[in-house]
Amino acid sequence: MKKNIAIIMGGYSSEYEISLKSGNVVYDTLNKEKYNVYRIHIFKSKWVYVNDDNEEFPVDKNDFSIRVNDTKITFNCVFNAIHGSPGEDGYMQAYFELLDIPQTSCNMYQAALTFNKRDLLATLKPYGIKMAESYYLNLGDLIDEDVIVNKVGLPCFVKANKAGSSFGISKVYKKEDLKAAIESSFKEDNEIIIEQFLDGVEVSVGVISYKGKTTVLPITEIVSENDFFDYAAKYEGKSQEITPARISKDYEEKTRKVAKQIYDILSMTGFSRSEFIFKDDEPYLLEMNTVPGLTKESILPQQATEAGISMEDLFDNAIEEAIKK
Repeated sequence: MKKNIAIIMGGYSSEYEISLKSGNVVYDTLNKEKYNVYRIHIFKSKWVYVNDDNEEFPVDKNDFSIRVNDTKITFNCVFNAIHGSPGEDGYMQAYFELLDIPQTSCNMYQAALTFNKRDLLATLKPYGIKMAESYYLNLGDLIDEDVIVNKVGLPCFVKANKAGSSFGISKVYKKEDLKAAIESSFKEDNEIIIEQFLDGVEVSVGVISYKGKTTVLPITEIVSENDFFDYAAKYEGKSQEITPARISKDYEEKTRKVAKQIYDILSMTGFSRSEFIFKDDEPYLLEMNTVPGLTKESILPQQATEAGISMEDLFDNAIEEAIKK
């Protein structure tokens, strides 16, 4: 009997358009002879199933079911394609855990931890994971530019603490520009992180649970045409994403080792994609994504293809792993 699979997409954050693209790629890729596949749009204003004719059917949040032509449909598994809140920060994971419905991303705790850059870095630091010098601010805190510059130097990055796709991030060269950058980040989140600029090769590496084993995918080198790997570089073709990365065997081994170490330390499951910059020949962690982009142009599918894993196999494996979990 075919399994019913719900693909959740959309979300409550600025990343909803990217999420819709990812979700539709998953929908188009999954084998319809093996699965009954349903696109579920999750927005603050509505949770709805959207069929191929763009008709909408409301989701019953009591048990995450839908009713189509007087037939109630429940789901064997949920494929999570929501970038940002509530799909990447633990809320949907907790909801499905309470309902006892398998879902493809990591568990609630890991999602909440990795989505919060400050908490993630604080958790990993005792394990010797290298990271940039940073300074934290909460909305309403006193902003002392001299203290910030003395801590992280210039240039520096000002980032929303809980956001993705480079929303709410600025590269600051002058102390006088700090406040404007901080105000911009606070539009995305009430917590921000200000980080030291690291000048080196930037790479991204996916780690997934594949056929029951933690698998490190081929590494991607990121060469941005812009000042840094911002939204335009990620989604508008303003960067080169070179897989496999043009790095030495030593750099490759160090990156693979630390990426797997982080995955294991956090007891991760499902997809992950971590960014690193090399400083003094060592990989420094920037961030970790647990619901990475899944379009054909996205980094993790590129890496899977390089590893000989088709997109259909990648997505099918995610469902099988979730059901086993």
